[in-house]
Amino acid sequence: MLISLQVRNFAIIDQAEVEFAPGMTVLTGETGAGKSILVDALGLVLGERGGTGLVRSGANRAEFTAEFDLQNLPDARLWLEEQMLDVDDACNLRRVINADGRSRAFINGNTVPLQSLKALGEMLLDIHGQRFHQSLGRREVQRNLLDYYGGLNEVRAMTETAFAEWQAVAAQIASLEAADTDRASRLELLQFQITELDALALDTDEIAALSQERQKLQNRGRLAESVTGALHRLYDGDPLNAQRLIAEAMQAIEQMCEVDPSLKPIASLLQDANIQVSEAQDMLRRYGDALDMDPARQNWVEERLDAIYALARKHRVEPTELPDLHRTLGQQLDDLEHAEEYCAELADKVAAAEAEFRNLAAQLSAGRKKAAGNFSSAVTGAMENLGMPGGVFEIRISPRDRSAPRSWGVDDIEFLISANPGQPLMPLSRIASGGELSRMSLSIQVISSDGSTIPTMIFDEIDSGIGGGVAEMVGLKLRELGETRQVVCVTHLPQVASLADHHFRIFKISDGKSTKTAVTHLSVDERVEELARMLGGVEITARTRDHAAEMLRSGSRIRQKEISA
Repeated sequence: MLISLQVRNFAIIDQAEVEFAPGMTVLTGETGAGKSILVDALGLVLGERGGTGLVRSGANRAEFTAEFDLQNLPDARLWLEEQMLDVDDACNLRRVINADGRSRAFINGNTVPLQSLKALGEMLLDIHGQRFHQSLGRREVQRNLLDYYGGLNEVRAMTETAFAEWQAVAAQIASLEAADTDRASRLELLQFQITELDALALDTDEIAALSQERQKLQNRGRLAESVTGALHRLYDGDPLNAQRLIAEAMQAIEQMCEVDPSLKPIASLLQDANIQVSEAQDMLRRYGDALDMDPARQNWVEERLDAIYALARKHRVEPTELPDLHRTLGQQLDDLEHAEEYCAELADKVAAAEAEFRNLAAQLSAGRKKAAGNFSSAVTGAMENLGMPGGVFEIRISPRDRSAPRSWGVDDIEFLISANPGQPLMPLSRIASGGELSRMSLSIQVISSDGSTIPTMIFDEIDSGIGGGVAEMVGLKLRELGETRQVVCVTHLPQVASLADHHFRIFKISDGKSTKTAVTHLSVDERVEELARMLGGVEITARTRDHAAEMLRSGSRIRQKEISA
């Protein structure tokens, strides 16, 4: 859910901050006050392309910050976790656009590419209006809405899984077939490589042991000198060696134990020290003797390590990776030697996997065709109520070429509409009228609102060109959508504004030298005044205010009825 939007130095906005809430929110104001500027700001903070001319005159840069609550958006939270950008359930998007058109994007304080901002933004908020229609024109979204509406998500998921399994087995066959083109030379090479590795007979831990032994052998002289010095100090030196000094100290303390028994623990410690010094000198003597044994060992260790490193360089791997390479090459050789039998097994598997996929895809297609008819009728009916009489909505389902299946099945799905009687059906993305597109989007979103995972819908003057009863129907549809989504609507119609849960007014402030846009949240009395302005224009009469108050009371009754229900 969108929590807040902060804008600085954008167009005629000096500084504005709007805090949003659940339900339906409307933004109203006089023509030219800058209502749609806030929608533009949301588009920019969600990754829309900017450019020069966006920064307020006299400022160096424009800044946009939007805060979202992701508590009920697992997909967005998962995306942030994968990008290592997550911070609990909160998400802060920020965009800075310089006067020269350059921009920077941030997610939770981290600099990100603009494409990342856009990818996340598409999960958080959807904008429909005179210039914006983000998601409904995309085939993927159209397909997802239809599948959800038809209760086909489960069979869709099974179809995707079957497709992935089919493609995985097919990829194995393709790999084997590619290897078969030079099978003889590949077999010869593998056999030679494995023979080399067999001859090396490298153990997993051998390199570390050899490296340690080489270091010992290379420093044999220093080690022998150190051992001799240590023995001299411990035992061989005369008369002041460690063993003799400890023995004398122990004798002196033992004599005093008869005088003071509390010295016995000290005597015991000295006795232990004498024993340990004796054991240490024995171990040092054995270690020193071993240093003089087998002088040819160093040459063998060096040759062994040289052979290991040479073979590792030949295969372009680390020496420690040679045992794993040995096993891998052995498996490749076995696969190649038994390729024909393996291919036959895989051919059976790929045929079964394809049959499973096509069976599920056929079930999915049948479900889509059934759902498409009901969905089309429902949206067409909604269009009638939203000021598009005679308009037709249709979902076209076309079979894909058998050789070009996709994970989502074997159908191409496209939303088509005819906005007026006699007009041909056209793809939704090619609708010329922004008002028609907005109302079309509203119809579809209301009918399939639970099918979309996008929690916040922005409608920019979707009521353009309508009035009267149709305007009220638009407001009621927005309220209906607001029961399951957060809805923000820029409107000039009092019939729509009176039904909102929250109302903001956008207005201009001028000191004669400069003009700024400001935003304020309206109280109940202020809402009456704003509705009266929307109803009556410049001159507001008592009757106009009464009418506005009655509209607001009527909207309140509708909201209370929804809460009670």
